[in-house]
Amino acid sequence: MSIAERYFKKQLKSEEFRQSYLEEKVKLDIEYRLEELKRDIQGNKSADELIEKVDSIERFVMSV
Repeated sequence: MSIAERYFKKQLKSEEFRQSYLEEKVKLDIEYRLEELKRDIQGNKSADELIEKVDSIERFVMSV
């Protein structure tokens, strides 16, 4: 295990750090999914495929 990994694991023991980390991770996940959706829109994907992506993002957001 690298020094960075050990440090990260130590930081995760802090409730404040862990909460902040998880919040930022969720934000990045949503941002990534929205960018993917934009690419699909620009790529002229079918309406059914786009709706499926939107539904997937919605389920993800509601589960957080």
